[in-house]
Amino acid sequence: MLFLNKLLPVFVLPVGLVIVLLLLVAWKKWRWLAATGAVALYLCSIPAVGGRLLNRLESVHPRLKVAEAPAADAILVLGGTMGSPAPEGYQPNWSDAVDRLEGGLALMQAGKADRLLFTGAPQSSDESVESEGAAMRRYAIARGIAAEKIHVLGKVGNTADEARALAQYAQTNGLKRVLLVTSAWHMPRAMRQFRKANVEITAFPVDYRYEPHRARPYMDYLPGADGLKLTELALRETYGIAFYALTWR
Repeated sequence: MLFLNKLLPVFVLPVGLVIVLLLLVAWKKWRWLAATGAVALYLCSIPAVGGRLLNRLESVHPRLKVAEAPAADAILVLGGTMGSPAPEGYQPNWSDAVDRLEGGLALMQAGKADRLLFTGAPQSSDESVESEGAAMRRYAIARGIAAEKIHVLGKVGNTADEARALAQYAQTNGLKRVLLVTSAWHMPRAMRQFRKANVEITAFPVDYRYEPHRARPYMDYLPGADGLKLTELALRETYGIAFYALTWR
């Protein structure tokens, strides 16, 4: 199921879709599809499209200041904050979503909870490489969070696994209220799953990728890799929400 969730969207994301159209042009000689592919590629490569699609996801849950966040039994930081694993003793390779970790640390340092939770997504197929959760735990300790206050919720493969891991941990440890920290664009899908964990979940979105009130709005109509990345990210999340709605109960 996880394989299908990752594989199927490839054919309806911008690059995959344009490749399919070009193959049809070469096979069927349908030249009009070449123009269709060019228009699709342009639209998917401009922030005016990708940014606004992403902004719709990012605006579902309100942005909170750390001081506005309610007190909770635990703070849960979702994975996705790290790139390729770094050898032991070296500085971690953070991904664009490192704001998730920073948000969790800020909430802990503000005293919003006494427990910080990470999920143990694997960083590599090599089992000797520590999980992402273990790596973030080490970093949080180095940032001054007491080791006994940090817990890793076992191995997970996707957001649904993370929600199940929280449900099990919450039941065992008596958690009632949890602050959920993840990227704003990922929060709608995450909240859909974590509401099934039988705890009170408060969204603390971070890692915003698009500013709708940009200083130079005309730049939103110039195609580029950044615009394409925004569109693909928004579509992946939208497909993920639909996938979970159809397959996870």
